[in-house]
Amino acid sequence: WTLGWSVHSSENTRNSHTRQVMAEFGKVYEQQYAVALFNSVRFEIEGGGSAQSQLLHRKDPLQDKSIFSGDLFQYLEENKKWRNRFIYVADSYNISYYENKLAHDRGLHPKGVINCAGYKALTSMDEYLELLNSCLPDTKAKAGNSPFLKCASSYLLILWHPYARHHYFYVRTEKEQKKWLAVFQDCVRHTNNGLSEENKVLTPAFTDSVRLYRQAKGHYGTWDMMCGDPPRILANLVMETLHQELRALIGPRLKGKLQQRQRDWMLISDAVYRQVLAQTRVQYEGLVQTCEAKRPRLDASLRTDMDQIITSKEHISGRIRALVHLRAEQLLRSNVQPYITSILEALMEPASRGFSEVREVLFREMVEVSKNTLNDGGKEALGKHMEKISMLAFHPVKMQSCYEKMEQLSLEGLQQRFEVSSPSVFIQRAQILMREQMDNAVYTFEQLLHQSLEGQSGEQLYKVIQRCQDRVLKKYDYDSSTVRKKFFREALLQVIIPYMLKQLYPVYSTELPKFKELIFEDFSRFILVENMFEEVVLQSVTKDIMMAVKEAAVQRKHNLYRDSIVLTNSDPNLHLLGENPIDWAQQYGGGEEQAGLGNRKRRQVVSMIVPEGMAPLPYGSCLEVPGVEEIPEENEAQMSEEVPEKPLRTLEYLHQQPLSATKSTAPKEPGSPDSVDGIRELINPVLEIVLPLSEEADDPVLTNGMVHLEEGQEIKAITTVTEVLPGDTAVERAIQELDIAVEEDDGERLVECTVDSDVELVPPSAYSSPRHHDDSGFQSPTNEHREEEETQPLKEELRAGEETVDPEQVMVTLGQEDNESNDEMGETKEDIAEDDSDVVSEI
Repeated sequence: WTLGWSVHSSENTRNSHTRQVMAEFGKVYEQQYAVALFNSVRFEIEGGGSAQSQLLHRKDPLQDKSIFSGDLFQYLEENKKWRNRFIYVADSYNISYYENKLAHDRGLHPKGVINCAGYKALTSMDEYLELLNSCLPDTKAKAGNSPFLKCASSYLLILWHPYARHHYFYVRTEKEQKKWLAVFQDCVRHTNNGLSEENKVLTPAFTDSVRLYRQAKGHYGTWDMMCGDPPRILANLVMETLHQELRALIGPRLKGKLQQRQRDWMLISDAVYRQVLAQTRVQYEGLVQTCEAKRPRLDASLRTDMDQIITSKEHISGRIRALVHLRAEQLLRSNVQPYITSILEALMEPASRGFSEVREVLFREMVEVSKNTLNDGGKEALGKHMEKISMLAFHPVKMQSCYEKMEQLSLEGLQQRFEVSSPSVFIQRAQILMREQMDNAVYTFEQLLHQSLEGQSGEQLYKVIQRCQDRVLKKYDYDSSTVRKKFFREALLQVIIPYMLKQLYPVYSTELPKFKELIFEDFSRFILVENMFEEVVLQSVTKDIMMAVKEAAVQRKHNLYRDSIVLTNSDPNLHLLGENPIDWAQQYGGGEEQAGLGNRKRRQVVSMIVPEGMAPLPYGSCLEVPGVEEIPEENEAQMSEEVPEKPLRTLEYLHQQPLSATKSTAPKEPGSPDSVDGIRELINPVLEIVLPLSEEADDPVLTNGMVHLEEGQEIKAITTVTEVLPGDTAVERAIQELDIAVEEDDGERLVECTVDSDVELVPPSAYSSPRHHDDSGFQSPTNEHREEEETQPLKEELRAGEETVDPEQVMVTLGQEDNESNDEMGETKEDIAEDDSDVVSEI
C-alpha cells in the first residue's frame, strides 16, 4: 500500500515539475537556436579552422561490428535469484541481455537493454553502499548488510545510476571480473561522450541552453549528468530537483527494514525517471520541429543582413568589455592566474602518460604484425594479423592500460575553489581522445600498407611494413601533441570560466539589460546580451591560458610540439587514399571463416568468453558458469580451432551407415532448464541406437523389434549381433564366441535404441559435470566414478570364453550387408572394431 500510494502521490508532482522545467528550457532553447544558426552561417561565410591533421580519420569504424558477448550471472529483483544471462554489446554500446545465446542467435527480443549513459561501473560493495546511502535520508548500511544480494562469489559487477534502476552481475574469478569491468566502463565512456559535433546548429544550441538554464538556477561549473542523448539529458535536468522533492515527500513514509525501504525507493525512482524520460523525449522532439520549421526564414534573413549583424554585435561587445574589463582583470590576476599552472600540471601529467601508453600499445601491435608476417610468410598471414589490429582502438581490454593512466587525475583542492563537481568529465573526455587517435593511427597504417603491398613479398614485405610503421608513428606524435594542447585549453576554460561568471554576473546583472536597447529589433534574435557577456569574459582569460599551454609545450617531459612546428602538407598524397575500409579477410584470406557467417552475424571486436578446456553451456542455461581465466584475444574462428575437441569417430560412422529398423525421434526444442530433469537432459543427452537382436535371445521381443523392459529394470549393457561377412573365417569364429558369451548372461537385458543427438544414453551420475559436455550433442557416459561391481559381471562373462579374440579382427555392421569391395571392407574393419571396443569399455 505504501509503495502504491507513493507512486500515485509522485504522479502529480512529476507532471507539474516536468512541464515547468521544459517550458523554461524551451524559451532558452528557441533563443539559443537562432544564435547557433548565426554562428554556423558566419563560420561558413568567413571560413577558418584548425590545422589539418596528419592522420586519416575513419567515418564509421564500427560498421557491421559488435563489441562483446558472453555469459554473466545477473540478479533478478523480481524473484531475488541469480540467473545466467547471455550479454551482447552492439556497436551502439547498449548492453542487451538474453535468456540464453540461442535466443540471441534466433533474433528474439532481449530480456532488457541497458543504456549506460549516466551509469557508474563498480566492483566494490562498500563503494556501492556509500552511493546507496545518499539516496535516502537517515539511512546507513554496512557492507555486511548487502541489500537484496546474497551472492556465491565476491567478484561483483554493479551498474549504479542516481535515478534509474541498478543492475547486478557476478563472475567466478578476479581476471574475469577485471575484463568484464573494462567492457562495462567502455560502454559508460562511449555513451557519456556528449553529443555529435557534426551538427553545427542543434548541438551548440542544446548545450548552451542547458548551461544557461543551470546557471540561471545558480549551478555553475561542470555537470556529471550531461551525458546521453538530448532527451536523456533533459530527464536528468528534471530529476536534478524533482528527485530531492520526491525524497522529502516519500522517504519518511516508506516502511520496513532498511533493505526493503531502499528497494522500494529505487523502484519508485526508476519508475519516475522512465516516465520523465518519455515525457521529455516527446516535448524535445516537438521543440526541435518547431525551430527547424523557422530555419529557412532565419537563414535567409541572416545571409541578407550578415554584415550589419556582425557590426552591431562588435559595437555592443566593445561597450560590455569596457564595463567589465577592470573588475575582470583584477579577479583574473588575484584569484585565477596563480592556479593556472597547477591546474595545467594536474591535467598534463596523467594525459601525457595515457597518450604515451597509446603509442606503446600501437608500436607493440605493429611490431607483432611485422614479426608474424616475416615468420609465417606471405600476404595471407599479413591479412590475418591486420584483421586483428584493425579494431585495436575499440578493444576495451587492450586499451585498458591506456585508460588507467588518465584515471589517476586528481584535482584535490581545486574542485572546491573552482566548483568542479568531479574530474570524471575530463577523464572520460581524454580517454575518448585516446581512442580516436589510436583508431586514426591504425586506419592510416592500414591505408599506407595496403597502398604499398602491390608486388611485394618476403623480406621486401617486411621492409614495407617497417616504413609504414615509422611514418605512422611520426604522424601520431604530431597529432597527439595537437590534440592534447587543445584538450588542455578546453579543460582550463571549463574550470576557470564558470568560476569567473559566478563572481562577475551578480555584479553586472542589473546593468546588462540596458544594452538590449542598442540592438535593432530585426537583429535581436541573433544578438543576445547574455551570450556577449560570456564571450567578453572568455576573451579576457584566453590569452593567459594560451600562454600557459605554450610554455608547457617547451618542457620536454610532456612530449609536446611547440606551436612554431607546423607540419602542413607533409604528405599531400595521404588524403587522396580511398575512404572505404579495407577488408583484409576477403582480400588476403585472413578470415574466411567469418566472411561466410552471413549478414546477420556481425564480427566481434573482442572474442566471446569461452572457459578454458570446456565447451559453452548448452542454450545458456542457468547452470553455474565455471571460472574464466582469460578472454581470448584471437578471432572467433581461431579461438574455435585452439579449443581441442575429442574426435567422435563412432558417431560419424553411425551417421554414414544405413540403419535397419530404425526410428529416430526429432530433437526436442530446449525448454527452460529450471527443473532437475531438464538440466539433466541438457547436460547428458540420451542416445538410442536400434540394433538387430540375436535369434537365440530368450527375452521377449516386441513386434517393432524392441526388447520389452519391465518397470524398475535398468540398462546394464548393449549387445549387438553382426552378420557374417562371406569369406572371412576369422571374423565368423570371433562372432560365434561372442554369441556364446551373450547367451551365458542370464542377468542382463537387451535393449534397442534409436539414434538421437539431444537425449541421453543413461541417466547422469552424481559426479556429472558440465565439463563433459560436447558441442556435437553426442556425449559418452563417463565411468570414472562408477563402482567396481557394476562392470564386474561383464568382465567375468568375457573371461568365460574359451579363447581371447583380438578386437581388430572383429567386424560389426549396422543394418543390411553392403555390396562393397573387399578392400573397402578391410578399411572399415579397423574403425568398427575400435568403435565396438569403445562401447564395451563404456559398459
